[in-house]
This record gives sequence, structure tokens and C-alpha cells, in this order.
Amino acid sequence: MLAPGSALALDQGWQAREARGSSQNLKKFNNQDFTQLRALCLSQGLLFEDATFPARPSSIGPSLLPEELLPRVQWKRPTDLQRNPHLVVNGVSRFDIMQGEIGDCWMLAALGSLTLQKQFLENVLPKDQGFQDNYAGIFHFRFWQYGEWVDVVIDDRLPFLNGRYLSVHPRTSNEFWPSLLEKAYAKLRGSYQHLHGGYLSDALVDFTGGVQVQFSLKDPPPDLEEILKAADRSQCLMGCSTSGQLKRNIELRNGIVQGHAYTVTGAVKIPYKNGWEHIIRIWNPWGHGEWKGPWSDNSPQWDHVEPQCREALLRNKDDGEFWMSCENFQEQFAWLYICNRTPTFLEFGEQPYTRWSVDRHINLWNPALATGRSNSSPGEVSSNPQYSFKVPDDDPKPYNVLISLMQKHAEEDAKTLKIGFFIIKDNSKVLKQIFSLTRDVTSYFTLRPGTYAVLPAATEDQEFEFLLRIFTKNPGSNENSNSLPSPVVPMDVPRQNEDSSYKAVFQRYAKQGSSIDALQLQQLLNEVILQDELTSLGGRFSFDSCRGILALMDLHSNGRLTLQEFRSLWRSLTTYMDIFSKADKNHSGFLDVSELKSAIRMAGLAINEQLLGLLVLRYGDTAGRVGFSDFVCCLLRLHTMTCAFQNLAEGGSQVSMTSMEWLTLVMYT
Repeated sequence: MLAPGSALALDQGWQAREARGSSQNLKKFNNQDFTQLRALCLSQGLLFEDATFPARPSSIGPSLLPEELLPRVQWKRPTDLQRNPHLVVNGVSRFDIMQGEIGDCWMLAALGSLTLQKQFLENVLPKDQGFQDNYAGIFHFRFWQYGEWVDVVIDDRLPFLNGRYLSVHPRTSNEFWPSLLEKAYAKLRGSYQHLHGGYLSDALVDFTGGVQVQFSLKDPPPDLEEILKAADRSQCLMGCSTSGQLKRNIELRNGIVQGHAYTVTGAVKIPYKNGWEHIIRIWNPWGHGEWKGPWSDNSPQWDHVEPQCREALLRNKDDGEFWMSCENFQEQFAWLYICNRTPTFLEFGEQPYTRWSVDRHINLWNPALATGRSNSSPGEVSSNPQYSFKVPDDDPKPYNVLISLMQKHAEEDAKTLKIGFFIIKDNSKVLKQIFSLTRDVTSYFTLRPGTYAVLPAATEDQEFEFLLRIFTKNPGSNENSNSLPSPVVPMDVPRQNEDSSYKAVFQRYAKQGSSIDALQLQQLLNEVILQDELTSLGGRFSFDSCRGILALMDLHSNGRLTLQEFRSLWRSLTTYMDIFSKADKNHSGFLDVSELKSAIRMAGLAINEQLLGLLVLRYGDTAGRVGFSDFVCCLLRLHTMTCAFQNLAEGGSQVSMTSMEWLTLVMYT
């Protein structure tokens, strides 16, 4: 049942505010409008100075630095530091980031993960700004706060102490997106001091508007490996942290830093010796400092990995990124954090891309009206405001419900309460009880079909405003009116339904042009299509292969692809990704001869043993296996040549060979 009276009015008010703070209709932080402020500065020939977050000690915070150092902080614009500054140089990457003096590894670890997921990054980092056109010393970034997307405006004056960045500094000296984004986040939270120590889980949610779950690695769920693979496959944001809050930034002999947050950048199972090894890739926001144990950059384990796989995975640089085994990962780290728009990381052991619905509620928890506490009896709890939800009559495995309760802080220095919730059934029976001293409390469950209710609560006699989100799995559902609002294609739908995203991808790489060339196509394919670790195992798309792909799709024979031509390619790519995933039975990232034969038939194309052998010779590695990039080249050419033969035959041309003889001729050359 819904909370009565004022609670219902609050909930309706929340829905209205959410509409105003959606990603399409942003809430303006401090009522500052980026477009209007920039236009005003340009008309007056002035550089913007933000009075709401001034270049003064108040923006640093009173206790981040010793009192005597605060007056020595200097504020400098990128134009003061570089002759030719840029917001972004050669794309956004986690390797652009190097942590500064501020202890905000938790935020930077989330930011590192954000750079891997372009569908979220484009929400946070708007493209309508830079140092080349309409520069006026003003920038803006977007963050999700308690159900609303908020646009935060800043000036570009950055804090320096003794000639060094106080904040995060970019690895490339003239690239400033990390420093400016960090400043906007500091403004949102009140000061740079409020970034000095925090929760990685909070930043993941603030960058995505999604839902996150923390997994204890000291008492991990039995299906941790499956969760990691599902999270990696469905493009979740991931991070991890070590224990030792009282020993922060202490680097052990094995290279792992205590009391520190990291980004999880990949999880993959690879052939190793006579079996398989599940390994995790991790990145340190310091931008250096790596694990020195098994599977590190120079470890002997890599000598037993096939060269093509090793080349695809291993980056032997002191850039803060390293691989380690799943076993060592659980030994060295305390917590794993996974975040996505919906709980796609809980989808495994069944058909992927299950739809999730979400109900959202906002209310005030009032201790004067609510009798429930963490030690309440079932009878007491049932009198609290409660929110019902229904579990559909479907197979619940492995998990089918996730509940997230977030407390809203009116001020950044507000006390964090120990909050939580009860799950009840049949109006009285308490099934679950979850409480924690964190900003949000989230947990996932396997519940049998039926109707349930969630009861938010706190352990202290202090009211708090909360956001409650109840996610329920709806297997087989194609439509979901309650799905989270987003300007991009949701990540929980099948790839074949993502066709509408091709325009955004094309425009991103066309660089304001009306077509893309082979070099732009190569960058697009490697950065967008090969995000999945398994599909990237077979190697990247080479420039020559991209020229070949372009030639097959280029109807105008001008060496470029138009938007319509790219649409056809995009449809083929998404289809081939699904086929490759289904045909790759052992998830090795390669297709053997029998799997390739099966994949070609899934694509609706004819094949015989002679042609199959030639395709393996032409597109396979020394072991006769075909990786995803070569698989794409193979199927695009095979489909095009099949259509060409059919057109010749149907057009009345004298064709003195069979289709297989034709394909055998054209596919190996």
C-alpha cells in the first residue's frame, strides 16, 4: 500500500521533478544556464568567473590543506598553461587520468570506468564546448542526483599548489577534460574537500543514474565469476577497492595499494596451458603502480598464452593497468562494485537481455509516524508506509528482484544515517531485512511469484528524504514503460533492436561531416564494436580490412560511407555479433571450423566443405580459428558475393558455373 496523504503528494512531486531533471530536460545547478552565460561572456569579450564556486579557499574547503597553505593556492586557466589547450585529445580514455593531491581515487576509479562506456560518458561530458570555438572560459558537465540529471556550470580556473596540480592532472599536458570534470563534481558536492575520501559506489551512480551493487570479496557470492562475465558482456561500470581504511595509500610489495579504489576494466576466460583461466583487468587511478604477481605485465604466465590472444590482451606499460587471476583478485581486494542502468549483471544462466521494470518513489521517513526499526517485530513493521510490487509468474533463476534505497542529503555535511528496508509478504511476514550506514542500500533477491511490499526505515529518530527504486525482472517482455529514461539505447535490450543508435555512432566519428572514410571506420569499429572483451580477443580491425569492408558497402565508389550506407553496415555488424556469440560455444573469442560452419548457416548463407576450408585458410589464424574482426570481413564478403551471383543469374547473364564454384573463386582471392 502507498503511504497516505502527504506521502502521496510528495511522490507526485518527485515524478514531476524527475521529468524536469531528465537527461533531455536538465535541471540547472544553482540556476546557471550554460548557453546563456557563455553567450553573455562572448558578447562582452570576457572570460567567465563563477561567483557560485569562486577561485578562493572556500572552494578548496577549510581542512583539505593546512591553514597556512590555503592562501598559497593559485588558480590558473588552461590558456595560461598551454598555447593550444584542448578539452579532449584523440578521444577520452582512462589513461588520460592521473590522480593529484586530493584523495579522490573513489571518484576517479568510477570516472575511469565511465570512459569505457560511451553511452554513459556522452551524458556526463557534453560535446558543445571546447577551447577552439566560442571559448569563454566556461564549461559544463552533467551528473545524476537523486533521480535528476543536473547540469553543473564552472569556469576553467584550476587550483595549483607550489606549481603542481592540486586536482587530477591529465597525462597529456594540453588535455583538460579530467581536471574540469573533477572541478564540476567538486562544485556539485560543495568543495574539493568533499572529494577527499568517499564511496566509489556513490560516484558510479552519479555518473550513470543507474543502480549499483557492492559484492564482498571476502564472502563472495557463489556465482561471482558469472556475475563478472555478465557485467562485462552487458557493458556495466565496474570498480573495486582494497581494505585498510586506516592505512590509505600504503603500497605493498606486491604493488597493491591499501585503502585505495581501482577500476575493473575487463574480465575474460582465456585458454591457458591445457585448460582455462579466468582473469581480471584492473586500472589504478594514480596512472602508475601495478600488481607484480601472476598475470602481471612481465609474469611467466603469459608465455603459455597463444600469441594472438596475448597480443590482444597484454599492454606492457607502466600505465596503472594490469591483469590478475580471479583467485588473486579475491585475495587482494575487499569489495567489487558493479553499476548499470538496470541490473544486467544479474542476468546469466538463461537467455540474456531480460527486460527489467522499475518503480520509483520518494517520501519522507518520519520517526514520529513510523514505528519500525531494524529490530522491530513483524506486527510493528506492517504499520509503516510501504510500497508494493509483484513478481511475475516466471522462472526466478538466478535473481529476479533488486531493491535500492537512497537517502537524500539536503546538505553535503549532513549526517549519514543507518537506513534500510524490510521486505514483507502477506502483509505481516518479514522475509528480508537489510540495513547499512551508507548513502544507498541496495540488495538483490530471488523471490517466488507473488505480491510483496518494501518498507523503508532508519535506526535513528531522525527523518530523512529517500528515493526508493524497485527493479523486477520481466522475462520475455518487449516493452517496458517504466524503464529508466535515457537519451541512448538501453543496454538491456537485444543488439538487433539497437538500430536507432547507428546515427549517434556515425555522427560521433564523422567529425561533423556527412560521410566517413576507412580510417574513421577503423577507429569506430575498434572503439565501439570491440568493447566486448571476447570479441576483441581475435585482434583489432586493421586499416586494410576496413578498406575492404568500406569497398563492399560503398555504393557510390568514392571511398567513403554515407549515413545510409553505414546503416546497412551497422545492421550487419549487430547481426554478426549475435551470431558470433551464439556460435562461440566455449566463449574463447574464436570460432573453430565447425563453429564457423554453424555461424555461416545461422546467417542464412550456403556453405560446403571445400568453401569452408578456403575460408579458414583465408580468414583463420595458424590454428584454423577465426576471430570476430576476421569473421565480420568474411561474412560481409560472403554475403555480398552471394548476392552478386544471384543478381547475375536472375538478370539473364550467361553464368556457366554453380554458386559454389563462383564463391570458391571469389572468396579466396
